[in-house]
Amino acid sequence: MERIVIVGGGYAGFTAARELEKGLRRELRRGDVELVLVDPRPYMTYQPFLPEVLAGSVEARHAAVAHRSHLRRTRLVDGSVTRVDHAHHVVRVRPSSGDEYELGYDTVVVTAGAVTRVFPVPGVAEHAIGMKHVEEAVAVRDQLLTSFDRAASLPAGPERERLLTATFVGGGFSGVEGFAELLSLAHDLLRVYPEIDASELQLHLVERNTRILPEVTERPGRWVVRQLERRGAHVHLGSGLESAAGGVVRLSTGEEFASGLLVWTAGNAANPVVATHTDLPVDARGYLVVQPDLRVGTVDQPVDDAWAAGDGAAVPDLAVPRPGALTVPNAQHAVRQGRRLARNLVAARRGRSTHPYVHGSLGVVATLGLGSGIFQYRRLVVRGPLAWLMHRGYHVLAIPTWERKVRVLAVWLTAGLFGRDVVSLASVQRPRAAFVAAAPSGPAEAPSGPAEAPTTATTAVAEPGAPATDGRARAA
Repeated sequence: MERIVIVGGGYAGFTAARELEKGLRRELRRGDVELVLVDPRPYMTYQPFLPEVLAGSVEARHAAVAHRSHLRRTRLVDGSVTRVDHAHHVVRVRPSSGDEYELGYDTVVVTAGAVTRVFPVPGVAEHAIGMKHVEEAVAVRDQLLTSFDRAASLPAGPERERLLTATFVGGGFSGVEGFAELLSLAHDLLRVYPEIDASELQLHLVERNTRILPEVTERPGRWVVRQLERRGAHVHLGSGLESAAGGVVRLSTGEEFASGLLVWTAGNAANPVVATHTDLPVDARGYLVVQPDLRVGTVDQPVDDAWAAGDGAAVPDLAVPRPGALTVPNAQHAVRQGRRLARNLVAARRGRSTHPYVHGSLGVVATLGLGSGIFQYRRLVVRGPLAWLMHRGYHVLAIPTWERKVRVLAVWLTAGLFGRDVVSLASVQRPRAAFVAAAPSGPAEAPSGPAEAPTTATTAVAEPGAPATDGRARAA
């Protein structure tokens, strides 16, 4: 039996697996081919929705597409690939539980994606939260809501100021969208927290370069900065984060302030599995070298039985008339690359010709909070509510499966009628806290005297033969 192993179940990996299930339907049914996907998470995260998860405009589970619900002919392995040894056609797998083992393959598809790029800034590892996974977006939201709850009951002072201060580091799309949605959520919270005044909010966006959103031209970028500042944000351009030790943010400009929330969105880096733990060819940045048809290697030095796509691959951008141009790492390319890779792999197996990946950009679009956005396609720039509607329309069509599209639309319609849900569920990160607090600290002691009658109104006594209660019986 021929085995195809897919390393990573993100946009490109998930899409490639779905397409391979269609293209190799007969082979999979006969048992001639086994399709295996290895990923530590049982779902694909639709990252463009993470800013809206942060703001509560999209339910966290709806930004994740479960592998098992949509990959019916693929064997799913819960674990992380720690090394790709193509010389021996094996990947090293570290499962969620148990010892590492080797998994052999005939063909490997590397779609491991990228990881958050973190610089060795003091305090960042201890205090910052990323914005690459669903749980991170939920944690940012819950921390903001919890900070509002605590600040509302405190008098004016340093602790209240710290709780009402949030900082985003990184002015790319992830950082700007996440920051803008946080800004929108914070101002909506003021309606239900009369104890807090808008002037107390200190929301900072820090970007080392002199402009934000490098994917758009300079003029629209300046408009975004003005929009954020008009809504009360502090945008620090040409300013780097020097330290976050002790929860105190210190910038390269000399500014310093305590921040109760620190979010790190300062770009992506090559996945270590691709960059340093494989014998497949990588470029100077640590990204896999691929041909236009997404086979690993070059035309002069091809690598048999290896394919790659997504954020961890240096895919030639044939739609750009510039020698050496590579596709930018975004969902738009990763999904289409996954589809093209699968079709080319099937064609190669059957002796047919493959086709290069070519996709011209459809433009860039970003949400800037509820009711505001920006879209640019070449010289065409759309701002405000229309761009926001275009953002929602594009991404609800782009997220895989109709089931997810319907769920996201339902949440948007509900929020339009009733507003944002402002409940913090930060306590779910410590699910046993209440149970542990209620548990006796030492061994239970037998009563030394006659039993006393119950004194609480919520205690019930079962009649003989009646089922036992859990102590929460309702009064008759």
